[in-house]
Amino acid sequence: MDDVFIHFAGAEAGGRTARRPRSDGPRSGWSEARHAGDGSDRGVRGLRGEDAGGGKLRHDLTELLTRAIQPALWFVVLGGVFTRTHAIPTGGLPYLDFMAPGILAQSVLFIAIFYGIAVIWERDLGLVHKLLVSPAPRAALVLGKAVSAGIRGLSQAVIVYGLAWLMGVRINWHPAALLGVVLVLLLGAACFSTLSLIIAALVKTRERFMPLFFASNAIYPVAIMPAWLRVCAQVNPLTYEVDALRALMLPEATSAHGIALDAGVLIATLTALVLVGARVYPRIAT
Repeated sequence: MDDVFIHFAGAEAGGRTARRPRSDGPRSGWSEARHAGDGSDRGVRGLRGEDAGGGKLRHDLTELLTRAIQPALWFVVLGGVFTRTHAIPTGGLPYLDFMAPGILAQSVLFIAIFYGIAVIWERDLGLVHKLLVSPAPRAALVLGKAVSAGIRGLSQAVIVYGLAWLMGVRINWHPAALLGVVLVLLLGAACFSTLSLIIAALVKTRERFMPLFFASNAIYPVAIMPAWLRVCAQVNPLTYEVDALRALMLPEATSAHGIALDAGVLIATLTALVLVGARVYPRIAT
């Protein structure tokens, strides 16, 4: 009898387990994103802005040290060679001073581009699908990634400023100039992370864009470029970012276009790219 009682008691308990109440109707996409596990939790944090880069940086000093290697090589190798040869006209600026804003823009550019193409990995992890069923507007998803890239890039500004100071670059430490550098870096990183996201959505590959760097005024003036490269530089947003950074970062430098025009070009570019990114973002999931 005991065995019979245990058998029926177990069946009744199993029935109670099997008859757990279900919620009325399917979960919304937002609810799925909140309950689908650790990977989707990251996506939800991204929508709320909690994964904007600052939290991870606090726990990844190795990555910060690794990021310092590339700009240090640019300063020591390229900067040292061209400073000795005086081969590039820089308008009276020491070559190290001239290239410091370009190195800063380049460092942030690479971080921003990586943030854009990271959507390919997010698609493979299923995060993009969960974000697409959330109530967040597509433009907000694109702009959130752009802001995240900008915040992440600010850590690189600290590294490059420190290296430039150690190399003897004369830096403008005025608070207004530093604030201007931060704003320009945020705009530039947002532009290039969004551009990278758009290209990743269209071609679905993890490509990077070195020509953007060389077709700009980052390491040599536009005036000494061949005519065809000069045209490319004039339509390259990085040229305007470097021009603004050079005027803000160096006390003796001036902007070739005017800081207001540089900022206007970056804002207009970012606006256009976010609108395009919002249209093509769903293609990443296909």
